Amino acid sequence: MKKMFMNGEWVEACSGETREIINPYNQEVIATVAEGNEKDATLAIAAAREAFDHGEWSHWPARDRGKKVHDIATLIERDREELAELESLDTGKTVEESRVDMDDIAGVFHYFAEMADKDGGEIIASPIANATSRVVHEPVGVCGQITPWNYPLLQASWKLAPALAAGNTLVMKPSEITPLTSVKVFELMEEAGVPAGVVNLVLGSGNSVGAKLSASDDVDLISFTGGIETGKRIMQAASSNVKNLALELGGKNPNIIFADADFDTAVDQAMNAVFFHAGQICSAGTRLIVEESMHDDFVRELVKRVKKIKLGSGFDEATQMGPLISKEHLAKVVDYVENGKKEGATVAVGGEKPDDPELQHGFFYLPTVLTNCTTDMSVVQDEGFGPVITVETFATEEEAIHLANDSIYGLAGGVFTNDIAKAQRCVVKMRMGTVWINDVNLYFPQAPWGGFKQSGIGRELGKTGLEEYQETKHIFRNLKPEPANWF
Repeated sequence: MKKMFMNGEWVEACSGETREIINPYNQEVIATVAEGNEKDATLAIAAAREAFDHGEWSHWPARDRGKKVHDIATLIERDREELAELESLDTGKTVEESRVDMDDIAGVFHYFAEMADKDGGEIIASPIANATSRVVHEPVGVCGQITPWNYPLLQASWKLAPALAAGNTLVMKPSEITPLTSVKVFELMEEAGVPAGVVNLVLGSGNSVGAKLSASDDVDLISFTGGIETGKRIMQAASSNVKNLALELGGKNPNIIFADADFDTAVDQAMNAVFFHAGQICSAGTRLIVEESMHDDFVRELVKRVKKIKLGSGFDEATQMGPLISKEHLAKVVDYVENGKKEGATVAVGGEKPDDPELQHGFFYLPTVLTNCTTDMSVVQDEGFGPVITVETFATEEEAIHLANDSIYGLAGGVFTNDIAKAQRCVVKMRMGTVWINDVNLYFPQAPWGGFKQSGIGRELGKTGLEEYQETKHIFRNLKPEPANWF
């Protein structure tokens, strides 16, 4: 049984309860894990609080903390194949996708390790003579980190690495249905010699463990990646002690295709934008917005290629797309498409579960393209989180931008055109945290990631990703103190 990690020890849940983890490809049980609750979360928070308030981690030289984070990255690289296989068993994605994830994860740890000692503070001008005035950055304190099921370890790395580099302690709660690689990376952090109490792992549901992390007055920051409604509840709970918040709450991301774009590249990238990991990607470009003059040709070619996508086991080299994560999520995607059809969308391809006998035990849904879509449809406005593309059309550049911005979300978007001036005009007006020009779904440690509007608060990755885990302090020193004689 996989246990939880608290104060440097592997422990069972206080209640003794466990949870079975299943492979979404065939519903086979692949592991049994401890199932924690509020009591376990309370113990983990206390360990992190003690380690921050009375331990040495936050006072280590930044260079030494960076070295420890580098060590974690090196261990991830060493165990790349084991981690990739665990991730694919847990999520159903292809093992090749998981290998790429592991490389990205190691890169995130290396990046923040390098950042750890690069901030020596800033000297600013003093308003009086004979004084010094400087700005420094210090760790926030105890961080609660709640990660999603779609990219379990990648999203964990975006939180763990900067938190550790900045000198914080933390309690992480991974998704209860995909915890296996998180357990493994905590084993690696133990092997790397991270001091007891600095990193703590509690397994369990969001309603118990996540709620406790969000409401606890002993937690100084909550970082959450997941759904918008859960994010709103976390904001309310975090108000108890006015916690720092970093929230990434998903998106409904537009992908604008102008008629002057390279046709083959745009079609290929329209598929890449959605069908990796069965569309279970917060940045998936599921809103395809195509210029009217090329719409018919574009959709015809897109449908032809989508029909050829090979579904199957993530461990089959021929597989291009795996299953959805769970029975419950499959049902949501089915309802999502059915609602779209009722609203007037046309199924150009897909729109149902596959009839292949080999796929009947998994949570599969056919890659789907819906045409005749408009922005007043729920299928266009709501985040479906599945292998579904909706197609809208536009006649002018201004209309394309208006359609792209017609959403409560603002996480990411794409523009395909060979006219760089046109692309730049669009980018300036698109209200999203990331906009790609002639590319999709590219993110890397140096670039900040986060959204506008209801896609969240704050940023992960990049310099700002480290700053989320830091407090800013101004230190003023009068070198020649004397009475002011005001009173």
